[in-house]
Amino acid sequence: MFLAAVVTVQPSAAPALAQTSASTAAPAAASAQAVTAAPASTATASTAKAKQASTAVSAAAGTAAAATQAAAQNGAGTLLPTSRSTAPLAYIPNEGGGTISVIDTASDQVIAELPGGSKPRGLAIGTDRRWLYVSDQPHSRLQLVELGTRKLGATIALGESPEGVSISPDGRWVVAALEGKNEIAVTDTRTNALAFSIKVHGKNPEHAVFSPNGRLLFVSAEEGDAVDVIDFASRKQVAQVAVGARPRGIGFLPDSSRAYVATENANEVFVIDTTSFAVLARVKAGLRANGIAVHPSGREVYVSNGGDANVSVIDTGSNRVVATIPVGQRPWNMALTPDGKKLYVANGRSNNVSVIDTASRTKLRDIAVGKLPWGVAIR
Repeated sequence: MFLAAVVTVQPSAAPALAQTSASTAAPAAASAQAVTAAPASTATASTAKAKQASTAVSAAAGTAAAATQAAAQNGAGTLLPTSRSTAPLAYIPNEGGGTISVIDTASDQVIAELPGGSKPRGLAIGTDRRWLYVSDQPHSRLQLVELGTRKLGATIALGESPEGVSISPDGRWVVAALEGKNEIAVTDTRTNALAFSIKVHGKNPEHAVFSPNGRLLFVSAEEGDAVDVIDFASRKQVAQVAVGARPRGIGFLPDSSRAYVATENANEVFVIDTTSFAVLARVKAGLRANGIAVHPSGREVYVSNGGDANVSVIDTGSNRVVATIPVGQRPWNMALTPDGKKLYVANGRSNNVSVIDTASRTKLRDIAVGKLPWGVAIR
C-alpha cells in the first residue's frame, strides 16, 4: 500500500566510499599493402581501364549521395551495410543532427540511419519493435518512427520541453519527462495517443523510469535536488527523496528493491530503498556523474562520468566503485545488451558510442555515429 500523502526523505550521512580505477588500452592493429609494378607493355591499357573504373565509381557515388539526400528530405531512413543478424539492435538518438543511428550489437556496425525529428533525445522502443518513441524537445512532442519503413510517423503533442523517455515493463505505457511543465506525460501504445499526465513536485524533471515490476515511477528533478516517486497504479506522487545536486540517470536492481540515482553536481550515486524510500548509501563517482545502467544480474551498476570521460563500475554487494573504464568525451546515457555482455555508452562530444566488455571491464571499440549522441536504447 502507498499513502496518498507525500513523504519527504532526507539522505543519510553515509560516508563517501573510495574509488579505484583501472584502464586497459586496446591494442592497435597495423596493416601493410603490397604493390606490384605493371609491365611497360601493358601500362597504357591499364591506365585507360583505371580511368574508366574511376569514372564509374564517381558516377555510382554521386547516385548514392543523391539517393541519400532525397531519402533524408522525404523523412526516410538510410540503409547502410546489410545485416542478417538476429542480435538486438542499439538505437542512438543524435540530438545535433536529427537522426537515429542503428547499431547491430553482433557486428558493432552502424546498419542504418533513421530520421529522428528536429532534436531527438529520449527514446523508447515498442515491445513489438514496430515503433520508436522519440522526444522532440523544440516542438514539445513525441515523434514516432516506424521501423518497418524507416520513416517518420505521427507526432503526439505532450507539453513544453520533453526529455527523458522510457517504456513500462509490459510495453503498454511510454512516459516522457516534461521539463517545462513539471509533469510526466503518459502515452498509451495501443492507441499511440496521450492518455494522461502526472504532476510532480520537483522542478525540471529530466528522467522518468519504471521499476522492473512496473509499480513505481522514479523521476529525477534536476533543479529540485530530489527524486519524485510515483505510484503508477494510482497515478499519484507518494514520496520525494532528497539527493545530491542535479540528479540525472536512474536505474533499478532487477528485483526492484533498490534504485540507483546519479547526481551530476554532487559527483555521487545515491542508493535508495524502494520500500522505505530511505537513502541506503552514497557512492562517490567521477566528475559529473549522469547516466546509469544496471547489469541484468543485479551485481553491478554502471555510471557515466561526463567530466572524466569514463564509466565507473559499482559492486552492488558493497556499494563500492571497483573499476573505472575510459570512454569518449562527455559520456552520457547508456544501455546494456539483454545478456549483459556489452555496455554501449553515448559520447556526446566525441560523436561516437563506446562498447564495453562487461566481463573484462575493458573498452572494445568506438563506433562513429551522428552529431551529439544523447543516449542508447537496445531491443
